[in-house]
Amino acid sequence: MTPTNCAKKVFITGASSGIGCALAGHYAKQGAVLGLVARRGETLKTLAKSLIEQGAQDVSCYPLDVRETVALGKAAEDFINRFGPPDIVIANAGVSSGTLTECAEDLESFKQIFEINLFGMVATFSPFIAVMQAAARSGSPGRLVGIASVAGIRGLPGAEAYCASKSAVITYLESLRLEMRSSGLKVVTIAPGYIETPMTAINAYPMPFLLPVDDAARRFARAIDRGVSYTVIPWPMGLVATLLRWLPNALYDRLFANAPRKSKGLSTHPNGTG
Repeated sequence: MTPTNCAKKVFITGASSGIGCALAGHYAKQGAVLGLVARRGETLKTLAKSLIEQGAQDVSCYPLDVRETVALGKAAEDFINRFGPPDIVIANAGVSSGTLTECAEDLESFKQIFEINLFGMVATFSPFIAVMQAAARSGSPGRLVGIASVAGIRGLPGAEAYCASKSAVITYLESLRLEMRSSGLKVVTIAPGYIETPMTAINAYPMPFLLPVDDAARRFARAIDRGVSYTVIPWPMGLVATLLRWLPNALYDRLFANAPRKSKGLSTHPNGTG
């Protein structure tokens, strides 16, 4: 199907639940053309049917793992061939787990978290950049959107891998933003606080400023439309994050050394986050 001129073309990873699913629903209601990536093929098919009923013009499903770079590249190629350059690519796929460096059994979790949260984002953007740069030069500046986390602003005990991966994501997106500046292609970094998703449902500790996922998706979409370079959502968490960033190490250590730990075991629900 050839999309109408007004239809947004949006490609989302980690689309089967959580933030990715909510964003897909938000854009479906706007009549968008959607490309959805997630590992659970049957869940994607069910979601696609629901999104068409909500108003999506077209939905293409790509059941794959973002670590499968060849398959991800073929998915991007298929989307471009069918619909043209996307207006928005959202690298949302992410996993979380409590990890401890001294535990040898956690080394595999460290590796998987970095491969999915960081390298999966790079692999998502890579096959789209050339065609989106060309579109931007022709007057249609697109958006590369990376979902980071406030957990990437300062390290938390028991979450070394998750915090480090999200910190790396924030810095990677900043570098990418500078690289893309001359082409007009915008790079948007969104660092969510606590969002009501399956990922955060397993957290056995208080989550300040917890935001319903559909509300979060609307706020994310507004930031994407504006092309903001970096934002923390919800804004009260952004204020807290700014204060934490500037706390002296001695005070930060005293306050957070005994903070609640994440549960062990890899959570594969797409971005919660936090």
